[in-house]
Amino acid sequence: MGTKTGLLVYAGSDVPESLRRAGAADPDRTAAMMRRLYPGRKIEECEGSNLGDGVYPPKGTVYAASRPGVEVIGDREVMIDAPSQLPEHLVAASAGRRFVLHAMHAMHAMHSVVDWLAFAVWEDGRLVRSLSLSPDSGIIENIGEPLPFELPYWAGDRPADIVPWPGEEEEPYPLPFHPLDLGEDALRTLCGFIQEGRPEPDDVDAGAIELHGFHVRDPHGPGPAEQETELRGTVEAMDPPRFYTLSPDGSLTERDGLWLTASSSRSDVDGRPGLRLREDEVQAKERSRADEQCPEGLPGRGHEVR
Repeated sequence: MGTKTGLLVYAGSDVPESLRRAGAADPDRTAAMMRRLYPGRKIEECEGSNLGDGVYPPKGTVYAASRPGVEVIGDREVMIDAPSQLPEHLVAASAGRRFVLHAMHAMHAMHSVVDWLAFAVWEDGRLVRSLSLSPDSGIIENIGEPLPFELPYWAGDRPADIVPWPGEEEEPYPLPFHPLDLGEDALRTLCGFIQEGRPEPDDVDAGAIELHGFHVRDPHGPGPAEQETELRGTVEAMDPPRFYTLSPDGSLTERDGLWLTASSSRSDVDGRPGLRLREDEVQAKERSRADEQCPEGLPGRGHEVR
């Protein structure tokens, strides 16, 4: 899967310091903020999270906290290609404050890579920097002067280190750096913490910052039950995944793979009830196939392809 963020932060001029000083979030204050930022939506309280885990909530869920001096929202809906097009009422709420958007999406599978980054900074409601880019789309939006932490990337001092798939020739990376590397530096500089990489002593303890949970939906749109039915139909229509084993000579050999069943004897897959893994049979097949294809003492390694 990889790193994903959909994050908004309103604070004073120094967002990391505001987060370090943040006390407990007030539930009533947070609920009032949600009504202000999501007008016309149906909002219901649900289980919360924390800033370390809550920057990419499930679909239809928002994790949020309002404290004196700083407000935080984790929401997939803010993951837009052009941050400058963020809804006007969200920008207007930043009057007199610094407002940061950080959105990142990484998903890696064979022949399918999504490495997209977007971040933006507003000062007192005025956009001063916005950047959105990915290897496939190139630079989607680039407004304002690069911030100091960006400069080594644009100067070519942080080139992307890409390993090609077996049997494929390495192609030049279409950007001068990897978006996710810049994304982590942006998250640390602008918000004080990271999602991946080595923590530093003065990083914000994101796991200690509580976020309240809210289900947010269009009152005229499909409800959770209808959405679940639609999701199940989509999953059932998908082709089964294909699995390969890396042989000792470096070639990929297709093998019998993992499949989904309606059995209720296994744990949920990706949080969706009714989609279970037949783990025992899969593991037996893997052991048998590995014994057949690999010399003694050399374990097989699998790669999933959709």
